[in-house]
Amino acid sequence: MNEVQQLKDTSDILTVEEAARYMRISRNSAFEAVRKGELPAVRIGRRLLVSKQALIRLFETASVPVSLGAVG
Repeated sequence: MNEVQQLKDTSDILTVEEAARYMRISRNSAFEAVRKGELPAVRIGRRLLVSKQALIRLFETASVPVSLGAVG
């Protein structure tokens, strides 16, 4: 089962730590992505929460060009 399908089977609201696990990045990288505005989150009190739908949209619409550099 891929990450998007697993994500669709979870709660509607995720912590940044839970979102990081789905994205397979570190907790610190996820918090940095929130700080930079790359990962949409809402602060409720001291907690940062990520909408499951926002994370799914991020996965489905993300298109990052990959450069493997010179081979040989």
